[in-house]
Amino acid sequence: MLRLLGVAVLLNLLLLLPLWLRFEAISTRWIALEAVLLVALLVLLPAGRLGWLRPLLTFTVVVAVLAGLGDVATHLAFGRSLNLYLDLPLLRSVFHLLEGNLGTWAAWAASLAALLLIGLGGWALNLGLRTGQRQAPGVATALVAVLLVVASTALMAAQWHHQRWLPVVRAPAMDTLRFQGQQLIETHRAHREFSARMAAAPTQATALPGLAGRDVLLMFVESYGASSVFDPRFSEVTLPRLDEMAQRLDAAGLSVATGMLDAPIRGGQSWLAHATTLSGLWVDNSLWYRLMLASGRPTLVDDFSATGHRTLTVMPAITLAWPEGVAYGFDEIHAAADIDYAGPPFHWVTMPDQFTLHHFEQRIREPAEEPLFAQIALISSHAPWTPILPVLDDWDEVGDGSIFHRWEDAGDPPDVLWQDMERVRDHYALSVDYALHASARWAEAFVDDETLLILLGDHQAAPLIIGEEAGFGVPVHVISGDAALLEPFLARGFVPGTRPGSPEATAGLDVLRGWLHEDFGE
Repeated sequence: MLRLLGVAVLLNLLLLLPLWLRFEAISTRWIALEAVLLVALLVLLPAGRLGWLRPLLTFTVVVAVLAGLGDVATHLAFGRSLNLYLDLPLLRSVFHLLEGNLGTWAAWAASLAALLLIGLGGWALNLGLRTGQRQAPGVATALVAVLLVVASTALMAAQWHHQRWLPVVRAPAMDTLRFQGQQLIETHRAHREFSARMAAAPTQATALPGLAGRDVLLMFVESYGASSVFDPRFSEVTLPRLDEMAQRLDAAGLSVATGMLDAPIRGGQSWLAHATTLSGLWVDNSLWYRLMLASGRPTLVDDFSATGHRTLTVMPAITLAWPEGVAYGFDEIHAAADIDYAGPPFHWVTMPDQFTLHHFEQRIREPAEEPLFAQIALISSHAPWTPILPVLDDWDEVGDGSIFHRWEDAGDPPDVLWQDMERVRDHYALSVDYALHASARWAEAFVDDETLLILLGDHQAAPLIIGEEAGFGVPVHVISGDAALLEPFLARGFVPGTRPGSPEATAGLDVLRGWLHEDFGE
């Protein structure tokens, strides 16, 4: 009987752990109905009769627990629920994030440790089921077991129909597996709807003669969201920078208008924000992303090619093969290996933003003989947000990037910084400040009448940093030496200057392509 009690406790802890982590409320969730039902069945059915069922039960429980823990992690990172059908491919990205922050060996060690823990948990559970009740129970024990089977089954049936008769009990495995099944059905339905939207999208590129002959630069700032501007925890750093940015741009003879648009994601997966902006389609998951790229539908890349621009992308975070860039049809792809950087990486960040901007200006833009359409990703404000670098006053000092070696060991390493979440939030604000500072100094020096710069956030930071109630808005700054280029944005609700008028987004990033068509197209 003690063995059965141990099995019951182990099952209960495993099944409820994701709920406790997700809602931080142990006191209201004490009992997992599946644990009660399974242990009662162990009493009624001797272990020898469960030989074929034991591995299946173990596998089901482990999958349910892993899915529950994955849901917790997805909420903390992206502010949404886990979708196994869409999110399993992200495991590779998670590994690369660990690799960038901890190093290759530490990333492999952490991954193997996680697999070992999963294996040990499954083994312990299977062993507990195998060493449960071996003898026929007494009449009283059997009667109690029958009552528990009936009660737990009734409570689970009620919960299946969204009725909760006892507040302290849950059926977490049932809920998790049912939710993932529903996600699968809904994803397939949404797949058909997305395919229909793609079929209705324009099939031809749209030339933009109103921007012919001008450099058009789409510059994404990592994790730059509405919370950076409107959340008091971060705004005391960001707002002074935006005000200084406005003064510098004005002194340089540049005009700026700012608005707020919704990104399709939070916390990560920047490529979905890029895809949404380029395609004019709302792309908020990896399946839509693959479908959009495979469809051959035109994007802003094709629009600017039709306008006579040389199209390119500067992606310093891309360190592996990137067939998506080829699918977009860029004339040039400048990934990390294509950028001559002699400085050190800063954990996940392969090179600081100031070097990325310097390289773009000196090695790509200045030698170009035709107008450019460039998508540029600035990544210094990506986690782990350490160290925080200074912005060099003299762009010639940037050189080949070797000057950044002096800050190679500056600041706390991620494993030290991330022991204090308030310090992490401080560093997040400072990293956004660095990205905006570098961008403003670059725009001040190199944006002119023949340039349209759209400087925007790719997504909000993770809910772990900014809170789950934060929305999806990202600031969008439109900058040019030709004030007439900003008039269409002002007419659509943007405001003069660098401060957004409101934290509420007026539309999504998917509207930008259509706006450019309407305001500058044929």
